[in-house]
Order: sequence, then C-alpha cells, then structure tokens
Amino acid sequence: MYRQTAQDLNSAAVPATCTPRAAGWADNMPLIIETSHQRSVAYGLAPDGAADFSPIRADALSVLIEKNRLLHTHAVPAMETLYQQIVNTHNMVILTDANGVIVHSLGDDDFLEKANRVALQPGVAWSEASKGTNAIGTAIAEKAPALVHADQHFLSANHFLTCSAAPITDHLGNVVGVLDVSGDQRSFHKHTMALVRMSALMIENQLFAATFEDAITVHFHARPEFIGTLMEGIASFSPGGRFLSANRNGLFQLGLSYAALQSHTFSSLFGLPVSALYEHYRTASPGLLNLCMHSGVRVYGRAQLRLSSGVFQQSLGAAEPTAPATAPSPSAGSAAAGHAASAARRLSGLRYLRTGDPQLELVIDKVSKVLGRDIPIMIMGETGTGKELLAQAIHNDSPRAMSPFVAVNCASIPETLIESELFGYEDGAFTGARKKGAIGRILQANGGTLFLDEIGDMPFSLQARLLRVLQERMVTPLGSGKSIPVNVEVICATNHNLRERMAKGLFREDLYYRLNGLVVKLPPLRERTDLDTVVKKILAAESGSERHAISPELLRLFHQHKWPGNFRQLTNLLRTAIVMAGDEHEICQRHMPDDFLDDIEVAQTLGDSHSTAQMIATGANLEEMEQSVILKSLEAHGGNVSATARALGVSRNTIYRKVPNLK
Repeated sequence: MYRQTAQDLNSAAVPATCTPRAAGWADNMPLIIETSHQRSVAYGLAPDGAADFSPIRADALSVLIEKNRLLHTHAVPAMETLYQQIVNTHNMVILTDANGVIVHSLGDDDFLEKANRVALQPGVAWSEASKGTNAIGTAIAEKAPALVHADQHFLSANHFLTCSAAPITDHLGNVVGVLDVSGDQRSFHKHTMALVRMSALMIENQLFAATFEDAITVHFHARPEFIGTLMEGIASFSPGGRFLSANRNGLFQLGLSYAALQSHTFSSLFGLPVSALYEHYRTASPGLLNLCMHSGVRVYGRAQLRLSSGVFQQSLGAAEPTAPATAPSPSAGSAAAGHAASAARRLSGLRYLRTGDPQLELVIDKVSKVLGRDIPIMIMGETGTGKELLAQAIHNDSPRAMSPFVAVNCASIPETLIESELFGYEDGAFTGARKKGAIGRILQANGGTLFLDEIGDMPFSLQARLLRVLQERMVTPLGSGKSIPVNVEVICATNHNLRERMAKGLFREDLYYRLNGLVVKLPPLRERTDLDTVVKKILAAESGSERHAISPELLRLFHQHKWPGNFRQLTNLLRTAIVMAGDEHEICQRHMPDDFLDDIEVAQTLGDSHSTAQMIATGANLEEMEQSVILKSLEAHGGNVSATARALGVSRNTIYRKVPNLK
C-alpha cells in the first residue's frame, strides 16, 4: 500500500494542521530552513560547535517511555511497517516525544553505527535548542513536516544526514511526538517524506480512535472507496450527538476550525438526526451512509458506535445538545427517521428518482416548482409506492437540506402516545413521563422538514392542535404553559381518500385545506413503465460490491405480477433473492420465495379461467378471484386438496393459504 500511494500523497494537498505553513510545507522549506537557522543562532549554537550528545539516564528514559505509552504503543507497529519500505537504504526510523527526545528507533545496522556518532539514539534530545536546524526539531517548531537535507542542517557534524520528519498531533492539534526517517544524504529519495507523512497520519488516526472510546465516530469522504484509508475524514461525537473532535482530514473536509466546530452537532454537520444514525445500525447489514455536510457537499460515511453499556439505548432517547430537553423514547417516530436515513442513503435527490416513467416525471416536475416556497405538499399513493422516498428527496433538494428531516408515522404510534410524541412534554406531565421531560418531533424538525406519514390516521382529537401549530408556528409541550416558536416545512402522505374521511367525520376539513397546498399522487408499481430500471437500481443498491442481474424469464414474470405491496414488496423480494443467489450472477426463478411463485401460479391459472372476465366485470378483486377458482376446483374434485392442487398446478400449501378456512 505504501509504495503504491506514496507518490499520490506526496503531491496531494494536505490539510493545514496548526500553522498556515503546514499545508504548503514543501514550497516553504527554504524559508523554514532560513528561519530555523536564525533560531539556532539565537540559541547560542555555532555551526562548528560541539553539540550535547549525552542521552538521559536509562531510568529517566523508562519514565519518559511510560509517560508516552499511548504514543509508543500505536507508533511502533507503524514504524516497523515503514521500515520495511526503506530497508537496506542506509536509513533509520525514529520516534520522539513532543520535546524531540528519541524514545524508539530501528534501522539498518550499517547506518546505525554512523548514527551513533551524532547520537541518533533513544534518550537524546533533537530539539532545535539542542541540535540546531534538523528535521525533528524544526518539525516541532513549525508544527509542520520538515525535510532537512545535507548542509541545510545547522551543525556541520550533521551534514552527512538527510532527514524527513512529520509531527504527530493529538485530537486537539497539539504536537505529541515526531516520526522521522534519517539516513545517509547520498541515499536521499523524494518519496521518503510521503511515506513518513502517511505513517504519521496512520498513528494520529489510531490515537484519535483510542481517545474517543465512548463515542460515535464517523469515517467519511466524498468518494466511497476512500473510506477506511488515510484520506478519510474522522469525526467523533458524544452519544447524544455533540461534536467532540475531528482528525486533520476531517477538519479539512468540514471546512471549519476546531473552535468553530465546538458549537455543532452530528445533525448540524451531516444533516441527519443522531436517532436515525442509531436506527440505521440496528439493521442486519447496514451499508454506507449518504450524508450531506453543512457546506452542501455530499459524502459517504461509516460510523462506529463505541459506546459503554446501556448508552446505546439511552442515546436513542437523547436529544441533540442544541435542544432544550431530551427527545422521546424510541418509537415508531425514531424508526421512521431511521427509514428516512436509509432512503437518503439510496436516493439523495429528486433527480435520482427519475427513472423514465411519465407519471413520476410529472410528479417530480410539479414538486420541483414549489421547493422553498413554503407550500405544503401532500403525497397520495398506495402503501409501498415510495412516499417517504419522495419526501426525503424533496427535503434534500430544498433550501432546508442542511436542517433536520423528521419523519412521523401517524398510524404506527399508539393514540395515547402520539400527542407527547409530536408536541413533547414537561417533567411530570403524566404518569410515566421521563424525568426532565422530552422534546417533541415537531421541535426536533425546527428549521427543517416535518414529514407526517399516514396523516389520514391521525386521531381526530389531535388534528385541531396540529392545525393550530401550523397556523401559529408555536408549540406548547404537554404540562407547559410556555409556547415555543417553530419553523418547519410540512410534507404529508396518506393512502386514504381524505375527502371520503372528511365526509365520514374522521378528518377535519380545515386541516385538510391547510395541508394540501400541492397534492401529487404516486402511481402503483403495476402501472409504471420503468420496472426494468427500478429493478436495476434496487439490485445496485442492495448488492453492494456484487452485481446481480435478473434472468429474462424472471423479468417477464415480474411484468405479469400485480405487485400489491409495490416497491416495499419488490425490494424485499430482491434482497432475499440476492442472498439466495449467492455467488451466482444471474437471479432466476429458483431463487424466488415460494409465496411469490404461488402467486404467479394462481395468477396464471386465473388467466386461463373462463370466469375471469365475468368476475372482473362484477368488480371482484384478485383475492376473491383466486378463492373463487380454488373453491370451484375443490367442488369439482370432491374436496380433495391434493387433486385440486394438481389440477391447478400449485402446491397444497398454496391452497390452504389462499383459502384459510379450509379444513
């Protein structure tokens, strides 16, 4: 790895660490050397003078190594790997503490003898005050990489050396040590500095990880293949989402100073509630996160949840630090946020939803025109047609993309809890209320988008209160006499006919007209013309690094199927098929679940039935048609299930499943 990437890193832009000179150290080296020589003179050193080569006592060195135990532990493996890259080149690898005292070294035997002449050995200080201009001392003084070659060294005794050093910083940007490669100046190679800097970054990242063990640590980069490499950014957050620190590349990619980041949270930096992050990693095989940084740049990420016992559960209910109280306990609301995170991971904007279907194109064109116009959007459609995917895409393309997207499924939250879930509550507001209260989902969405899924199932008693919040832009938590201003964009979704529910007195007419600024309807999968494209997109999203394709025969069956569960059914079917196919590239009929094949068999039987047209004319649905055909066949075979199954070309299990009351 080192040999392959050394040249790339050597020429790549490196984020500034602690000084402006750090980023362009190579161009600034002449100035750095000149300034260092001036400091050497100020220290009272003379070029031809004798330097202090005496090491500290062995017991003092042991104390020093123990004091730098964490640095020593993580640096030694990297040093050994680095040495393997330069072995037999008349060089040595050196680790010092923050003051330039060597704590560990290894190198070629033939060069170590020369190194001992100038005390390049453990226990000897190589600060500028001690040795004048040298790579170790100058890297500490400049807090930047330093390359000192031959007569650039201040002391004449060191002119036979060429040295490449990089400071090792902690999570606060403080220099805690230096990694150096020193060798005979005749063996100088321009790529040595790149290797040193790579190794120093590796050590820094390991120190960073060791520092934040009880935290959320996010590894991110704009290119997914760089996740897990030295080029990735790393940022750590408290279990509740408060920013703790970031490594060099993390600061560079975030584009903010360490001080400026102290006021941020995971949500404000990456556009995703911390609760959604936890829900994402509850899944069996979570993929890479698709995150949008505060700057608008989209990055891929992978999080490590190194949390102490119990913190994981507690953190699901912990609010972001910017909130005035803690969030509600884990519920369907936070689960919905997790589903939103999954949706955002796959389809991050409206353009990714364009798959060639004319009906969907019309929907996207309509919602694109109202983005940022404070016009509420209502999405109609059957269950599983992708209403939440569309809502997340609308949010991600809106001016509010950097703020939270909070999803609430009004149908899945118990009626007794939905009021506290939406509006929050104060301490002691009701029996069983959490101490210190909880912030509601509406306030969690402040500044962003509130997605009310299955709005048609909201209890009638709460509809008036929701209407008041939308009109007055104020939220009053349960048990509180204080109203809190709130600014949210509202997107609703339902599979109900709300006009019918209004006629039955189940949905308020005034709330309906407050929510339906723009009403769009997503077509069911069976009516769309882009099934082939949709299948390819789902396979690409679910397969990861593996690529699968659907056989032509199976794809024909897909086109014949009615897909009552729409995209939810199709996605689950393909996810299972990918597992069943294993290493096989092509997914065939044998990889399909039995219930899907049973449905296909029954549908084909219905297609051959002479009564099909008559049943369709009378308005019978597919389930009624299936049962009718099976019951007639049973009657013709005297109730013999096996004979009926053979006649219809289906299994006995299908007969029992389609006619549940059959004895």
